[in-house]
Amino acid sequence: MSAQATETGRPAPVVPAGERGATRIADRVVTKIASQAAREAVGPLPEDAARPYAHVVVRAQAAQGTTVDAARVRVHVELEYPTDIGSRCAAVRRRVVERVGALVGMEVPEVAVYVERLHPAPGQGAAQGRTR
Repeated sequence: MSAQATETGRPAPVVPAGERGATRIADRVVTKIASQAAREAVGPLPEDAARPYAHVVVRAQAAQGTTVDAARVRVHVELEYPTDIGSRCAAVRRRVVERVGALVGMEVPEVAVYVERLHPAPGQGAAQGRTR
């Protein structure tokens, strides 16, 4: 009997290549995608600003009888001052959810944005001297 035959002697149905196996995306890959998405949402910053970075935790979630990976993301950013911090953080959240969903196919139910530091806009603090 061949490996393709079942116990009854009938050949086993052939499963299309796209339906066999599994794909596992490493957490660090999702982290890089989330970091890049945050950079895109924040836009250009002063040279001394740290680049946005992310910490991602991927957990399996049950959804309608199947198991789906979901990523919980924490993004750390630095922003220019003055700025609308709430809208900038919302833009980061939207971009991270959009990019991780599109590139990896994971749900992102939570994106926590931490504003680490504010930088004066170019020319903002130079005329006034020291900024506190």
